[in-house]
Amino acid sequence: MSVVAVAGAGNVGRTIVETLVKTSNYKVIVLGRKVQTVLDNVPSYAVDYTDVDATAKVLSQHEVKVVISTIQVTDETSSTAEVNLIKAAGRAPAVARFISSSWGSLPSETSPTSKYQKASEAALRSTTLEWTRFSVGFFMDYYGIPAIETHLPPMSFAVDMNSNKAAIPGTGNEPIALTYSYDVAKFVSAYLGAPKWEEITYVYGEKTTWNAFIKVAEEVTGTQFEVSYDPIEKLARGEVTELPSHKEELANFPFPAPIARQLLALLGSWVVRGQFDIPTEKSLNKSFPDIKPMGIREMLLVRQTS
Repeated sequence: MSVVAVAGAGNVGRTIVETLVKTSNYKVIVLGRKVQTVLDNVPSYAVDYTDVDATAKVLSQHEVKVVISTIQVTDETSSTAEVNLIKAAGRAPAVARFISSSWGSLPSETSPTSKYQKASEAALRSTTLEWTRFSVGFFMDYYGIPAIETHLPPMSFAVDMNSNKAAIPGTGNEPIALTYSYDVAKFVSAYLGAPKWEEITYVYGEKTTWNAFIKVAEEVTGTQFEVSYDPIEKLARGEVTELPSHKEELANFPFPAPIARQLLALLGSWVVRGQFDIPTEKSLNKSFPDIKPMGIREMLLVRQTS
């Protein structure tokens, strides 16, 4: 049985581990800076990402074939960790494939993490590994919390389901893709067996617009939403209309609230620029039609009826 190593046992990593155990024929192990129990039957190993040779040794000892990085790459330290993991994978004889940590929008030069993605890509190109990264749009989970099964923390981007209010970026007619995290993990599991990988892998749950989302939300909840719109000029200044749930949610972000608001504004600008508009023709949805992703109405109904 081939071995898959998932690096990082946080929100996305835990979701992928749980799904691989249920749906794949791979043995799964977890790598992290410290041992973290994700599932009782999934071994976890501590690795020092600053030591490439030692990390390569761990990969070799367990005959890992595929490495999936879910490291949250947001700064130089975490970027170096992923780059070193790539180098280690390149040195481990059994490792043939690598999924780098992206799990979001289409690649964007305006992203503050763009330079880190480029560093990982350069490291991957210096190896003989076959590699990819996933573009999935925006996670749908946020609009099903607390009823939906998810490891993602609450974040009311554009729509606050708790207060029936919305602060929509742009006109609300820009196309976006929303995808449930467990559906992303199902596509990852299926793609492990694909004979050939592309450098960017596209998946989506449902293509929509924010105006269309609000219409469905109003139908499901039976409540008219209070809607405002943030023009691109406002978003470009790093400003967003604050929603009632933001105060508590932003307080739990790993960085100060003003920076968190700037992040929401950046996400809004990506909506306007089409960074969440996942191309359907190139998607794994076409390759794996048996995977039926959760749609927006289905998720909102779960939330409404819980």
